[in-house]
Amino acid sequence: SLQEIDRVAADFVKILAESPSKVVAFYAEMGAGKTTFIKALCAQLGVDAEVNSPTFAIVNDYPSPNGSVFHFDYYRIKSLSEAYDIGSEDYFYSGCICLIEWPEKMEALLPEDAIVVRISVLDDGRREMLVEN
Repeated sequence: SLQEIDRVAADFVKILAESPSKVVAFYAEMGAGKTTFIKALCAQLGVDAEVNSPTFAIVNDYPSPNGSVFHFDYYRIKSLSEAYDIGSEDYFYSGCICLIEWPEKMEALLPEDAIVVRISVLDDGRREMLVEN
């Protein structure tokens, strides 16, 4: 629930710190809370900038105390080559944290060790988050 989002984001930062991969692919339906969770996660990572979905820009770069955090939204991507042309792979292999919304639009470019997060909306409106690391 929204009351627990900061705690869940703090727990996720620990998972991210222990993982060799810094690329996180968020799978969820529209309105399930991908951007909301990414905002909470960025706050836990020390991002001071306003975090919003980069739907039109495709990628936002947020400075944090530990380097850049890249936030991708591939919703408007029409082809894999479009994702390739913006330099997606350069970001993914930069060593910086990469948070990806709508990764299904460009899965072939995802590193094999990417952390996969699946968010589901439960009948009572709460969210369930499954992390595959």
